[in-house]
Amino acid sequence: MDATDFETKRTKAMVLLRASGMRRSNYEPPLLSLLWRLGMPVPPPHFASFMGNATFSGFTFGVVWGLVMWFFLWSASGMDLHAALLASAVSGLLFGLSMAGLYAHGRRKYKLPSWNDL
Repeated sequence: MDATDFETKRTKAMVLLRASGMRRSNYEPPLLSLLWRLGMPVPPPHFASFMGNATFSGFTFGVVWGLVMWFFLWSASGMDLHAALLASAVSGLLFGLSMAGLYAHGRRKYKLPSWNDL
């Protein structure tokens, strides 16, 4: 997909999302805005695939949450690194699946087309 095609689809998607009545922070999270400013062609989460949302949300949450927990709690309490990695992975998996389900529900609720149909 070239940059012009992505921008056209993104513009159409944003019009639909604004018209839906949902809050902007729900369909345009800050991390997504940052990725767009960096030139990355990432669709809005309501138009991304379930697995794409689950992977992206789960990975970013698992890494950030795991690092925060490690530096502020787990390392001081003597938690094993392997146990910390496992806890981060499981929490990331659960969070990613939850967020992907939330975005899939919003896509159905607001009757949004697929990214390819824009």
